[in-house]
Amino acid sequence: MKSQQSTQTMKPATAAKKLGVYLPATPAEFQEGAVTRAELNRLQSEPPEWLRALRHNGPHPRPVVAAKLGVSIAGLARGGVTEALTTEQIEALKRERPEWLERERATQAGVRKEAARLKDLRKEDAGQG
Repeated sequence: MKSQQSTQTMKPATAAKKLGVYLPATPAEFQEGAVTRAELNRLQSEPPEWLRALRHNGPHPRPVVAAKLGVSIAGLARGGVTEALTTEQIEALKRERPEWLERERATQAGVRKEAARLKDLRKEDAGQG
């Protein structure tokens, strides 16, 4: 049973998503081959230089960009950000604080606050049942 798990493979796009990196920025050998679970685990526990550099400098995929900016992926799109951004570009946006970013951060904060309120409400309901 264990040998089947070690031979389970995934597409490079799936592996890149799990690693939090932008697939087109990865080395060609990563993009062209299937990635086994064992390889993915090794990349996560002992990242090679190219992976450390990508995670640090980018370009970053949209979910990572959104998280670093404190907005949703949809908020990025509304702000006109449709491409991967480097860490330098993300930091520049944080410094410039464009109107769309401030608006989307406020929206995201409201969403988080409402989610926390609903979670507390469910806890209260569960405690009374």
